Amino acid sequence: MFSYVNKGILSKLVRFNSTASGVFVNRNPRNLERMRIARKPDGYHLEKPGRKFWHKLILTPTNRTVKAEVVHFVNGPVIEAKTSEWALRNQLYSITDTCAYINLGKVFAQRCLESGILEMYCDIEPVKGGKVEKFLNEVVKGGIKLQEMDVYKKPEPWDRFRPEKPWEVTED
Repeated sequence: MFSYVNKGILSKLVRFNSTASGVFVNRNPRNLERMRIARKPDGYHLEKPGRKFWHKLILTPTNRTVKAEVVHFVNGPVIEAKTSEWALRNQLYSITDTCAYINLGKVFAQRCLESGILEMYCDIEPVKGGKVEKFLNEVVKGGIKLQEMDVYKKPEPWDRFRPEKPWEVTED
């Protein structure tokens, strides 16, 4: 069966697979955030409110372009989408009109889903019927929640209501 494989390589593969340890090390640095047990930074009480997040949506419109990005509280920008990108700019008549905001929301939501970010903090106040509101609507239609879940708090034995543990999977 393995006549074409070098027997030295085959023996190394078998030895490697048979000596695998039973210890699993998770190398995802944001795993605790996904399980909702990592702490959220509060900042100081004299600072402006709105610093309690893991990921935050920032929309930056300028005279020539519009940029949407997700910022992590430690690592900075994680995901970015601009109307000045060649692939998006080629399909738009103007890169600052309402259609540009709508398409930017679709592209941004898709990139967030592909990278595994499903919820983020958003403190943008949209004007009713404006471009920003249409951008946020497209992001929500794309499957992104614009509100982060609270940090899981372990219930005390005497608590009446016990929240479901976020790391346990229950089937309905």
